[in-house]
Amino acid sequence: MLLAIDIGNSHIVCGVFDDEKLVCEFRIATQSHKTADEYGILIKNIMESRKISAQKIKGAIISSVVPPFIGVFEEMIQNYFSIIPIIVTNKLLTGISISYDRPEEIGADRIVNAAAAYHQFGGPVIIIDFGTATTFCVVSEKGHYLGGAIAPGLIISSEALFSYTAKLPRIEWIVPESVIGKNTQSGMQSGLIFGHVGMVNEIITLISKEINAIPHVIATGGLSHFIAPLCKVVSIVKPTLTLEGLLLIYSLNRRNKL
Repeated sequence: MLLAIDIGNSHIVCGVFDDEKLVCEFRIATQSHKTADEYGILIKNIMESRKISAQKIKGAIISSVVPPFIGVFEEMIQNYFSIIPIIVTNKLLTGISISYDRPEEIGADRIVNAAAAYHQFGGPVIIIDFGTATTFCVVSEKGHYLGGAIAPGLIISSEALFSYTAKLPRIEWIVPESVIGKNTQSGMQSGLIFGHVGMVNEIITLISKEINAIPHVIATGGLSHFIAPLCKVVSIVKPTLTLEGLLLIYSLNRRNKL
């Protein structure tokens, strides 16, 4: 079995694959004060609650956009699973080529998502990851990672309104019935949600014009289930795309049979 871990700014997504089947998936908070031991005990306990023994894990792969966590999770996997994990970088085999000014600056999650989307759907393809940030990645027809765009996510935008204004409250994430808000909360919901949808639709339209193609548009990330159905440009919502990309990259760079 393979343990795949994607470390994001807000959450850590873990998946266990038996051969190519995702048999377990869970999400835990990204907390900088937690130690390797604390994460090891937590992850093992969750796996055991799903009837998966640590002894069955024969391989591990990590992607992280939070550099300090890489060492913590390397230590955790070595101590609790007796495995040296693969760490995702732009140096690994991914099935795509990187056409980017500074490849070392690309977030590991963006590499993973691009590899998975191109492997599954071909190119050209655009991947939208709705997370703490909303990111757009573009892969050409021939499998070249061209770059993309990075924008504040819904959570960042909402927290900015709350933090930098005197009277605006934190709001519940509900799609308002009308674009015209009748009170402060519905007005904020309209501006944040429909504003984000408008940004997504426009960026995809501009990218499509720039590459002179009609691409597949794949949505993933923790908020994809909420925001992607509102975006007319999204072809497919694939919440497990990152985990599937980790499986793909592990299979291309594997050290052990699972």
